[in-house]
Amino acid sequence: MPMNASVRHWAGQTVWLIGASTGIGRATAHRLHELGAQVMVSARDGHALAAFVATHPGSRALPLDVTDVDQVQAVARQVLADTPGPLRVVYCAGFYQPMRATTWDSDGLRRHWQVNYEAVLTVLGAVLPTLLQRRQGHISLVGSVAGYRGLPNSLAYGPTKAALINLAEVLYQDLRHTGVEVSLVNPGFVDTPMTAINDFRMPGLITPEQAALALVQGWEHGQFEIHFPRRFTWWLKLLRVLPLSLYFPLIHKVTGL
Repeated sequence: MPMNASVRHWAGQTVWLIGASTGIGRATAHRLHELGAQVMVSARDGHALAAFVATHPGSRALPLDVTDVDQVQAVARQVLADTPGPLRVVYCAGFYQPMRATTWDSDGLRRHWQVNYEAVLTVLGAVLPTLLQRRQGHISLVGSVAGYRGLPNSLAYGPTKAALINLAEVLYQDLRHTGVEVSLVNPGFVDTPMTAINDFRMPGLITPEQAALALVQGWEHGQFEIHFPRRFTWWLKLLRVLPLSLYFPLIHKVTGL
């Protein structure tokens, strides 16, 4: 049973993708543009955004540093003013560095928190009051299966995604009767500049284009949680129900960490 409204046609819909210069964000923007949506793309890399707009007629580039509160609020006001109808806001921005407690990096931990969680709150604070007033819109947060349970090497990244998963679940319940929809995207391993730094084999690795296809199909089917690739993510969902006495030894055996 769909938890959000199904999407039959993208033509005439406006989507603001934050974190769309590379990876899943850019591939999703490309896919939506192909389907006829009005696409607005934001990221720090203005050159990458300009290149996207040059090859996607009708799209708009709105350069943005998500950690700059004033800038987020200003760009959000512009987006809302230019979009009197339904608006889908997609937060794809993310920061990732492998980290363990034995190599503690306070600055790195703070950077993860600022980009992966605090900036989401800033965006929500900038758009949600207007969406509630209009009684329409959609908020989609890109989390990660790394937020399902604690994993080695994920000291900085995992907790921010766990917080994002919890936030999306709360938002859905609070907003379900307001006309504002919420969805949560939990990818597995996707071949992006962010995951390129990993020095281990990434099971179930897919391309950004495959991720975008699964993501858009999830929206079209009205899903709340969109996770992919399912041949990998269902195994991680199963691990969530294991007791810790089994979970910890299993993860150690699989990762060697």
